[in-house]
Amino acid sequence: MAKEKMEIGAISKPRFEFRSFGQCFCEAHKRMARLSVPVPEKVWERESDEIYIISRTNDINNTKIRNGKMDIKTYVQTVDGLEQWNPLMKGEFPIAAEVLTKEVFPAFMVEMPALEKETYTYDEFIAMVEQHPDLAAVRVHKQRFGYMVNDTICEVGNVLINGAKVVTINSESTEIEDIKKTIADVGLEGVENINYLQAIKRVIGMSNKPLANE
Repeated sequence: MAKEKMEIGAISKPRFEFRSFGQCFCEAHKRMARLSVPVPEKVWERESDEIYIISRTNDINNTKIRNGKMDIKTYVQTVDGLEQWNPLMKGEFPIAAEVLTKEVFPAFMVEMPALEKETYTYDEFIAMVEQHPDLAAVRVHKQRFGYMVNDTICEVGNVLINGAKVVTINSESTEIEDIKKTIADVGLEGVENINYLQAIKRVIGMSNKPLANE
């Protein structure tokens, strides 16, 4: 079977991903930029503001809100140390109580708060999250620089997690061997692979582990 051609921003089969977080990936970033083929101008540099809903009891469902839309991805499997995630649901605000009951709060794996309305606005939902003892609404600002190395979609990002700055670097593709080659080529072999959920928990103190290259 022929390999799937990766395109930045295009929908593909569920991808595998290597990602890490720390304070500086300067040499790896330099190599990634030099090894990259030309990429569309729209991904040279992108900025976004997002809210991640972090649950003390969940590490398999990744929930974020951007531009008023909720996106939940769920962990599928790990192969050769690389994680694969699938879309679980997409929603918009105001959001129905039925969706919160059947899809959103089950993804957090926490006790369901009492719902007294048929629909909830973004502000009402965030207030529920902030009042829940096992949930946190975390502000994340991303400045991302896009690359393409060995037919894998790559980026280096400056990330503010509730104002704390960290750096992330990643490579993703449907092809595991392409990611492994990219990790080797840019000098990231042996660096811990962690996802946004794990990194945010470490920064906000929900996990006591250090970031990957501290």
